[in-house]
Amino acid sequence: MEIVKARKLAFEYVKLDEEGRVESRSRAVDDVDLDVQAGDFIAILGHNGSGKSTLAKHINAILVPMEGTLFVDGKDTRDESKLWEIRQTAGMVFQNPDNQIIGTIVDEDVGFGPENMGVPREEIWQRVEESLKAVGMWEYRSHSPNKLSGGQKQRVAIAGVMAMRPKCIVLDEPTAMLDPSGRREVIQAVRELNRREHVTVILITHYMEEVIQANKVFVMEQGKIVMRGTPREVFSHVDELKAYRLDVPQVTLTAHELQKAGIPLPNGILTIEELVEELRKVRKA
Repeated sequence: MEIVKARKLAFEYVKLDEEGRVESRSRAVDDVDLDVQAGDFIAILGHNGSGKSTLAKHINAILVPMEGTLFVDGKDTRDESKLWEIRQTAGMVFQNPDNQIIGTIVDEDVGFGPENMGVPREEIWQRVEESLKAVGMWEYRSHSPNKLSGGQKQRVAIAGVMAMRPKCIVLDEPTAMLDPSGRREVIQAVRELNRREHVTVILITHYMEEVIQANKVFVMEQGKIVMRGTPREVFSHVDELKAYRLDVPQVTLTAHELQKAGIPLPNGILTIEELVEELRKVRKA
């Protein structure tokens, strides 16, 4: 079942002069088709300014299409009467967790969303417990968010969205402000939510290592989707990704350089274990 479906989606930012006349237009999303199945873990890659964050904001109906359509769980995001349902279906996690955390205690913060939805108090605390345990933060439930690390804060922000029971979570560069350890914490939590809770995950990122376990990868450039496929299929095109000013996982790049040096390796190697195994085969041949 499709949880997100976009057809010919387009959106542009309009800059006005002091007199309210159009000074310039910038087409941020241009003729995008996108299909996301329930339970998928997809990643959307792109350089800064490629349109990926603008696309993410459409999925949560923060922005609505200027052209084309976008449906979330069968609901048209331009239908204002469906806005609340759409935002309950597709929760949003942003770059900076401090912008989403408002409670003085972790469990109060996670319970804020369900409380505003009118969820009965007993169920709120049940959801808080389930959500914090799902992201590995239950032991910090009585802590002040201000005393947590960046990775821990982001996991609390994800738990806050999870407590509202969305079918889909859109993460807009959730690790951009984190150190490598924090990035690993957050991505591991997201993968577990997808695997155990069957929550659809749409991850917007420019860190290539974060998308290796995604079901499908979409690459954006100048508002368009220019590549799509499994991680292995996409990362097989090293030179094309470089042309879009994107990196590839370090192990994939190493294998690519070895290929160019004449070592017969397959395309799209994604892990160190794969590379070691393929080099072992070459050695035996």
